Amino acid sequence: MIGRVPKSPPIPVVAGVVADSSGRVLLAQRPVHKHLGLKWEFPGGKVEAGENPEDSLIRELHEELGVAIDSLRPLPRFTHDYGEVTIEMIPFSCRLSSGSSAPHPHEHVALAWSTLEALDTYDLAPADWPV
Repeated sequence: MIGRVPKSPPIPVVAGVVADSSGRVLLAQRPVHKHLGLKWEFPGGKVEAGENPEDSLIRELHEELGVAIDSLRPLPRFTHDYGEVTIEMIPFSCRLSSGSSAPHPHEHVALAWSTLEALDTYDLAPADWPV
């Protein structure tokens, strides 16, 4: 189509479904000043150039929450179109490493542990629902 600007390729984004021993999952609330402010999400972030997704998730969760993780198990990847940007969601199931600090919201407004049944009570970011 003439005059149409081609859309950029999807931005690779990792997300960690961090589960505790009772099966609850960790959610993080986005800062108000960021895209999707105050929405809840599975913690993670953008994959840096030259970084593999597993290393990216380990780095992001350390930076954002001050935690160490292990037992990374990939979940199905998918794309989500937010209109102005499309992301490739790269989710992993994981656990806190033994000896890891408790999660602390370094970059988020709040953290919460949720049962799977209670996830629909949180205002999740649209790309996090399929995870």
